[in-house]
Amino acid sequence: MQFHQLAYFVAVAEHRHFTRAAEQMRVAQPSLSQQIRALEHDLGAPLFHRIRGNVSLTEAGETLLPIARRILADTETARLAIRELAELDRGRVRLGAPPSLCTGLLPAMLAAFRRRYPGIQLELHESGSGDLRQRLAEGALDLALLAGARTTADAGLTATPLLLEELVVITAPDAPVAHTGTRLGIHDLADVPLVMFRRGYDVREATVNACRAAGFEPSFAIEGGEMDAVLELVRAGVGAAVVPSTVAGDRFLMTRFTPGAGMTRVVQLAHRADLEPTRAVRALRSAIAGFVADPARRASLPAGIESLVDDVS
Repeated sequence: MQFHQLAYFVAVAEHRHFTRAAEQMRVAQPSLSQQIRALEHDLGAPLFHRIRGNVSLTEAGETLLPIARRILADTETARLAIRELAELDRGRVRLGAPPSLCTGLLPAMLAAFRRRYPGIQLELHESGSGDLRQRLAEGALDLALLAGARTTADAGLTATPLLLEELVVITAPDAPVAHTGTRLGIHDLADVPLVMFRRGYDVREATVNACRAAGFEPSFAIEGGEMDAVLELVRAGVGAAVVPSTVAGDRFLMTRFTPGAGMTRVVQLAHRADLEPTRAVRALRSAIAGFVADPARRASLPAGIESLVDDVS
């Protein structure tokens, strides 16, 4: 098994097309096909179904794909680490974060980091925490801000708790639920249609689990949206939604769950445990933790958010 064969395999798997994969890899299509066949021979199993121009992964191909992606990502990380200058005037960090943090606290954090390390290239990948965990495991990200109900890290990840954030209910100002008071218990959502995020968002899992623990199945007005779509659908009066307090702002009338409902989430900063972070990655990790721990910033955190990082002043 050779490195370039894995690169060819991943390209074909992503494009589902040998010719387009060859164009991406800048190699002749017959040569790419020959290397794929050599890889299959070496592994002793076919990696693709080839039926009248339709290319799909076999079971062996599905098994190899995340491993190949991780190997390629690890190799790229090693190259970047070796090329980094001691002064941190060059480097790259691929950071993943949930949409709520991308529009909330993260811009100020990254702006402060850029002022200190203007030579480090930042790549921001926005998605739900479930997706980000998978991308970390595959080596497609260097760091990720992960949100969930608990502080325990996934196997293979090293995570540092940063923030405890309250989840709130938002509705359009004229929605019936908006007139029930300033606080809601979980049982109050039994008859409220919800605008629900797509699978992969930690808030979706937290909401559904809380409703089921209270003895009912939540009803969805619409499901499958990203953060911006959910907020706009709520604004239009389609239904209510449970969202992190950082995105609620003043655009909606917010009603908060009673403390007994336990509707909070922990935001952690995570990286793969089996990889030594590059200098650039370590610098960003330290900057984010320091930003949250700074006494002045802790005092100015929005309502519903609590820092979990020890004071580093």
